[in-house]
Amino acid sequence: MIKKIFGFLLILILIAVLIGAFYLYDFYKSVSFNADKIINYHPFQSALFYDKNENLIDIRYSKENRIYVKYDKIPARIIETLIATEDTSFFEHTGINFNAIIRALVKDIKAGKKVEGASTITQQLVRNIYLNRKKTIKRKLIEMMIAMKVEHILSKEEILERYLNQIYLGHGYYGIKTAALGYFHKNLDELSLKEIAMLIALPKAPSLYDPTKHYELNIKRANSILKRMYNLGWITKQEYVNAILQRPKVYKKIISKAPYAVDTAIKRLIKNYPDLLTRGYKIYLTIDMPTQKLAQETLKWNYKRILKLNPKLNPDKLNGAMISINQQTGEVLAIVGGVDYNKSKFNRAYQAKRSLGSSIKPFIYQIALNQGFNPGSLIPDINRKFKMEQIDEDKYWKPKNYEKNSLGLITLRDALVHSRNLATINLALNLGLNNILKNLYSFGFDKMPNNLSIVLGSAGESMWKMSELYTIFSNYGKKSKIHIVRKIVIPQEDITIIPKYKSEEIEPDYQAYLIIDILKDVVKKGTGTNARVKGIEIAGKTGTTNNFIDAWFDGFTPDTQTLIWFGNDDSTSLGKKMPAGKVSAPAFKYFYERLLKIHPELKRVFKVPKEVKTYITPDGKKELFTPLSPPPSTESTTNEAPIF
Repeated sequence: MIKKIFGFLLILILIAVLIGAFYLYDFYKSVSFNADKIINYHPFQSALFYDKNENLIDIRYSKENRIYVKYDKIPARIIETLIATEDTSFFEHTGINFNAIIRALVKDIKAGKKVEGASTITQQLVRNIYLNRKKTIKRKLIEMMIAMKVEHILSKEEILERYLNQIYLGHGYYGIKTAALGYFHKNLDELSLKEIAMLIALPKAPSLYDPTKHYELNIKRANSILKRMYNLGWITKQEYVNAILQRPKVYKKIISKAPYAVDTAIKRLIKNYPDLLTRGYKIYLTIDMPTQKLAQETLKWNYKRILKLNPKLNPDKLNGAMISINQQTGEVLAIVGGVDYNKSKFNRAYQAKRSLGSSIKPFIYQIALNQGFNPGSLIPDINRKFKMEQIDEDKYWKPKNYEKNSLGLITLRDALVHSRNLATINLALNLGLNNILKNLYSFGFDKMPNNLSIVLGSAGESMWKMSELYTIFSNYGKKSKIHIVRKIVIPQEDITIIPKYKSEEIEPDYQAYLIIDILKDVVKKGTGTNARVKGIEIAGKTGTTNNFIDAWFDGFTPDTQTLIWFGNDDSTSLGKKMPAGKVSAPAFKYFYERLLKIHPELKRVFKVPKEVKTYITPDGKKELFTPLSPPPSTESTTNEAPIF
């Protein structure tokens, strides 16, 4: 019997030992796992976006909004304020302050409730990262053990760095630098003593002391922190008084200076960099902020102007988009995907495909010039009727000129300058649809419908793509790869990526210049006269679609190119007699009149390639020709440069 009892007790002891061992093992694992998360600290970080001058313009994130800051970049005053508030003996203890624990217990016993905490900054850091926040003895023991282990491995400075980057400060801000930018729109070294105190007031109860919602509560706690610092002798009486009297301005959000530009960059990068918004990437854009700001202003100005032109338009449906680039480099200087980002984040400059209207015509005329036509060649501007085979009945397509007339034989130049639909159709018939499609694809168009209406712009394309295609003209035959990202820095890996963007030679510069010269006339005396700006040569093309649904102006100067579109989001009409020359060309003028003041260094005159010559037409006018676009053999020629 005794043996049985002894055996049973032995089994119980063995079970207890096993349970104890398992408990200790689990305890050890918890300590090791959570300590490692602090020692090898890799928190979620926001992506920072900069303009071409390396000024911060936006912050984006997908997990936690955190801008990491190294210890040596944190002002000493912030460290002092934190320690005075949370853990005065921080630099003396080894992770746990036993004196503070005893003192807190005595006060709690006397009060009959919990009135004072005793957690060190290290323990608070552990608690911030710890996954389980249940108030149990086991959790508290693990927290203390982790704190001691962290103190054994990390320096005090490393602990403070982690703490000030980890803490949640309300309003979606993690870390002291993020909160400084968010609440005050300031860098850490720009903060006043009062602003620092307002930030350090937050970790205790971020929602309660959020200064955007409970300003007075935050100020009250900040003042008590300042009083604590004064009583410790860490600030002077004058510093204390000055800080107490301050009432800093607080902002509700971090300024996003170019939201559509940043959205565009993210869409172009996220596929290759899926962790773009979580690892602290620094993305340097090609955006020129003065130009970007002007583009945003231009769209708003034109939006209001159009509503005055046609008060019947629905203000919620009307919208616009704009891209301005350096056509030689392909750098996007400004991109705006809508009139008001807060109302609509849909990026019409990058995501939308709209019918092109007559803005496609320069490509058709370039094909003709490359195949032996010249600007003075005569083409018929006469009515045409095309049978369209339908399932149930025969229908006819009867293209018309905007002016509802026909002029007979006109020059290729006049046909494009005045955007004559009938002349364009007849030119296309001469060239052949298959030939046109082949050449359009060689330019870079894709998925074009296999019918003649494409020469009048029935196909749709994005503004981004059209901006790239138009560089064939504005960059003298070289198609630039337009781009918005200049450099990518991954700080955690100390990697800098500089993407390479190559241009593609499509045709000789002298052939492209023929279109440039004709498009200059579009602005001088054609459909784009409302885009004229004094003191600079402008080439451009209007693009109006059927029933005045889309209004494009695609224009350029010697070293900048800007495309503008306006229309209704639901593709309804802008109203009768609302062509692109009336709707979008004035916005181009508004933009460039002001751009020249921002960037007076912009070139004013297009260069003329040496291969471009002139000849005299039968009616005594000077016209251009090139080796690929010769004049009629009976006309006299001269080697002198064109006169404009």
